[in-house]
Amino acid sequence: MITRTLGTDGPTVSALGLGCMGMTASYGTPPASAEMIRLIRHAHDQGVNFFDTAEVYGPYRNEELLGEALAPIRDKVVIATKFGFQIDTAGRSIGTNSRPEHIRAVCEASLRRLRTDRIDLFYQHRVDPDVPIEEVAGTVADLIAAGKVAHFGLSEAGAGTIRRAHAVQPVTALQSEYSLWTRHIEAEILPLLETLGIALVAFSPLGRGFLSGAITDATQLGTQDFRKNHPRFQPEALAHNRALLAQLATLAQELGATQAQLSLAWVLAQKPWIVPIPGTTKASRLAENLGAANLRLSPDMLAKIDRAVTEHGVQGARYPDQL
Repeated sequence: MITRTLGTDGPTVSALGLGCMGMTASYGTPPASAEMIRLIRHAHDQGVNFFDTAEVYGPYRNEELLGEALAPIRDKVVIATKFGFQIDTAGRSIGTNSRPEHIRAVCEASLRRLRTDRIDLFYQHRVDPDVPIEEVAGTVADLIAAGKVAHFGLSEAGAGTIRRAHAVQPVTALQSEYSLWTRHIEAEILPLLETLGIALVAFSPLGRGFLSGAITDATQLGTQDFRKNHPRFQPEALAHNRALLAQLATLAQELGATQAQLSLAWVLAQKPWIVPIPGTTKASRLAENLGAANLRLSPDMLAKIDRAVTEHGVQGARYPDQL
């Protein structure tokens, strides 16, 4: 597995990380924990050393799962988790909360669940409009000074927020959605990250499974699957977007690759400081995804991919509240 460095002084990680959210939440009934622990350890055996979780995934169960899985190899991996949501007693996220005392409490709880004495990368999961980002960055800086956190990250933050946070505590990585069908950060955010020396950790690099070809006409999304209400997964939008996917499949075939591998290789080709974190609960998909690390896209192929996306376009907003 090839490696990449997060930020100017961050950890060296596998070029493809593993997003663990779907192992306990969001995509319907989760698989058995023992099965997911085996998959996480198998991913490490295959060269993956960068694992992404959050307290809100489950909630809490995802961190517990990852902590159990990685305990025997803790010093060989980089663990990223997140703070920034208020979770009620029923386990529901009820809004953002990045007050300093809450960040500190989440840090302590995450350390226990992850069975570790440090969090390698601690992201603010979403910007809290009620707490100045300078206070957030300063609180994480204190946690870094105390040795409980190694690096500071932001997620889905805008350019102004990134600049302000970085001025207080250097931001190692920004986690944002980025893929062939979600490219909104290209105009402003990517140039800013390059200027400041901040890595991009790309979540949903396979478009929540769509770009892998896993969503077909026969696919029935369950009531617990959060994609069921997403604009891009509604029938009309899916029909439009599948036509784009067919074009990408043709290009992948030219390379002897799969749609997923083409899509991940495209993300990797954009910048040497971008690290995608595709998620999966299947060993076969893990092997397929990791194959993208060795797929090189020529300038001509990159131009063909861009042309297909630009000419066809993507139908549907990223989230239901963006309708």
